[in-house]
This record gives sequence, structure tokens and C-alpha cells, in this order.
Amino acid sequence: MEERRQQLIGVALELFSSRSPDEVSIDEIATAAGISRPLVYHYFPGKLSLYEAALKRAAEDLADRFVEPREGPLGARLLRVMRRYFDFVDDHGPGFSALLRGGPGVGSSRTNTLIDGVRQAAYVQILTHLDVTNPPARLELVVRSWISLVESAALIWLEGRRIPREELETKLVHDFASLMTVSAAYDKEMAAILRRMVSDETIADDQGYASNFR
Repeated sequence: MEERRQQLIGVALELFSSRSPDEVSIDEIATAAGISRPLVYHYFPGKLSLYEAALKRAAEDLADRFVEPREGPLGARLLRVMRRYFDFVDDHGPGFSALLRGGPGVGSSRTNTLIDGVRQAAYVQILTHLDVTNPPARLELVVRSWISLVESAALIWLEGRRIPREELETKLVHDFASLMTVSAAYDKEMAAILRRMVSDETIADDQGYASNFR
């Protein structure tokens, strides 16, 4: 029973990722899932509840994009994260926009809870890569500001894709380094964290890896 429910969510997510919920009917979802319309209602009371479940699945998937092994320099790790993040944005454009901006008919409190979960997961992952357990206030500001920047950049990029995706991914990694550098000028703790970052990149250069922070 749970397997069938998860299948329905997956089918709905695929359909909602390319079109708005208003353009997708229960009949279409049932056909795509290979089941009858009444069976869809057996698992979900209506299209809205199925749409909410699909958004939840999308949020979990997006949060997972920030999980990255602690191998290699931070710049390279962040670039891999950005590539996976924009893979999601590319594949689920309308769904991504709905998640960030609130989908049709979905309460803002529900979508806010979902996206806040994604942001918190991203925040925790970045701190892990920085090897920081008790972040100073300025570091929290930098990391959360950068996550917001990534979201805004992705939404703008979706509107016309006027900037090459690879260029934007690299730029966002550089933006993180820039935010860290500016903040380090005002705080000794931030300066120490930045020195560790730079040291990692220098070691990577010595080992023949190109730095992603320059």
C-alpha cells in the first residue's frame, strides 16, 4: 500500500515538474500511474493533497543535493553541490518555483515549512564542510545569505536562462568566497575560518587541482 502511494507521488511530481497543478488532472495522474481514478482517491483525498505530497518529496530531494563527501577542497565540493542543485532546478523548473514561491492552492505556511527545512539542511551541510560546530553570528549570516542568493539566482535563471548554467554555478561558488572574505575583515573568528579555506585551496593547487575560489 505504501509502495503504491509513493509511486503516485513520484508520478505526480514528474507531471507537476513540467506544468502547473491547474493543468494536471487526476485522470492524467491515474493514467500515468497505470491505475484507476477511484484508486487515486483511495490514497489521497484530492489533487491538492497529492500536490502537497509531491512538493514534500521535491523538498527532500533538493535538501539531499547539499550532501557531499568531505573530500577535496571546499571550492570543489561547493561546485559539485551547485551542479546537483541546478540539475534539480533544470529538471523540476515549475516545481522548484512552486516550492520557493508557494504553489497554487497550497497554504504559504506549508510551503514555508518545506523550504525552511531545505534551507536548514543546506546550512548544516555547509557548516559541516567548514568544520564548524558552534558558528559565530557572522558566519551564520554569511551562510544563510549565500543560500538565499543561490535560491534567488536559480529563480532568475529559470525565467530565461540567459546566463550559461555552468558559469552561474561557478559564480555562486566565488560569491561564497567573496562573502567570507568581506566578513573576515571585521571578525577574527571569520578570518581564521577563511585562512583554513584558503589553506585547503592552496593544498589542492599543490596537488594539481584547480582552485574554485579564484
